Amino acid sequence: MTSAAREPDPPPSGGARLRPATLRSVPTVRLSKHRIQLSDGHSVQALVAGRGVPLVVTHGFACEGLLYAQSLSRLVAMGFKVVALDTAGHGGTAVLPHGGLELAAYSRLLGRAVEELGIRRAVYAGHSMGGRLITELAASDPDRVVALLLIDAIVGDAWDQIVATCRWWPPLLGFFSTAAVVDSLTTISLDDPGQTAKLARLWARTAWGDVTRPWQLLMPFLSVLRSPDSGEMLDRLGEAGVPVFVLHGDRDYVVPIAAARDAARRSGGDLVVIKGGTHSWLLKCPESFPAIVSQLLQGRLGEAYEAALINAGLDPAAVTTADIEEAFYAPDARVRALTPELVFATSDRRGERYEWKTESYSASPPGEDYSKTA
Repeated sequence: MTSAAREPDPPPSGGARLRPATLRSVPTVRLSKHRIQLSDGHSVQALVAGRGVPLVVTHGFACEGLLYAQSLSRLVAMGFKVVALDTAGHGGTAVLPHGGLELAAYSRLLGRAVEELGIRRAVYAGHSMGGRLITELAASDPDRVVALLLIDAIVGDAWDQIVATCRWWPPLLGFFSTAAVVDSLTTISLDDPGQTAKLARLWARTAWGDVTRPWQLLMPFLSVLRSPDSGEMLDRLGEAGVPVFVLHGDRDYVVPIAAARDAARRSGGDLVVIKGGTHSWLLKCPESFPAIVSQLLQGRLGEAYEAALINAGLDPAAVTTADIEEAFYAPDARVRALTPELVFATSDRRGERYEWKTESYSASPPGEDYSKTA
C-alpha cells in the first residue's frame, strides 16, 4: 500500500545533497506523460516531473522512458526536474521521416526536443543506445551539458570493434541479440516478487508496442550497425572538460566492461563498476541508480552541479528552486507547462541490490567502494 501526500518542493541538491544512507527515506513521485509536437511536426513523448536542474534521460534500444520510471521518480526528490525523452521509433515518439539509417539523426532529434522544451543546460543520462546519443549530442555542443552519465552505453573501443566485426560478419548479430534477450530476462528476480510484478507490467506495455510495430525498430537497429567509431567524440568530451561518469555492470555481456574503461579514459571521467550488474541492472533494482547518483553528488558530480550554478550567476549556498528554474530554462519554456504539481508517495524500500566501486580517470582522486547496507 502507498499513500499520497502533497509536500513542498525538494531542496536543490547543490545546497542540500542527499547521502546514500538517507536516500531510502525519500518519497517517490509520479511522472507525467506527454506527447509534444516539435516545430517540424515530429511527435515526441516525454515523461516529466520535479523542480530544479534538468536531468534529461534517454533509454536503450527497444525500450522507452516509462521503463525507468521507478528509478527516475526517486531522483526528483534530489532536486532535479526529470525529463525522460523517447527516441525516434520507440515508445510514443514517431519514426524519423528521413535519415533513419544515421545514428546522428536520432541525436539531433533529441537535441531539437530539448531546445524546444526550453532547456538551456542539463545533466544528461543515457542507457545503452541512449548513452551513445547523449555522447554525440554533448560532443557537438559541450556548453549545453552540466554532466554526462553514461549507463552501459554503446561507446568505447571494444564496442566499436564489435560493430565493425558485425558489419563484416552479420551472423554475429544473432549472438548479441540473444545476449540482449537473456540479459532482459535476468531483470526478473525470484527473490523480489513485488518488484518483478511492477517491472513485468512496465515491460508488457513496451513489448506490446514493439511486437505490434516491429518495423519501427528496424531503422534504429540498422543505424547502430552502421554507426561510426565513438572514439573521436569521447576525445572531444575530454578536451572540452565535460564531467563524465561511466556506470557499467561488470557482467554486461552485451557491451563489455572494456568499452566502459576506454570511454572513461578517453573522456577523463570516472568509471563506476556495478558488481554483478548486467546490461539492464538499473531496471532490475530501481534503488541502485539513485543511490549511485546520490553518492556522486558528494564528489565530482556535486562539483559540476555547483559550478553550473556559479556559471549561471547563482550562489550555491543560498540558491532557491525558483532561482534555478529561471537560470536553466527559457522564460517561456514549454517544459514548465508540462511539469505537474509535485505529489509524493511513500512506499517500502528494500535498499540497493548492488555494490559498486569507482575507478577515476580524472585529476580527482578515485572514489571509495560503497557496499549496500540493506
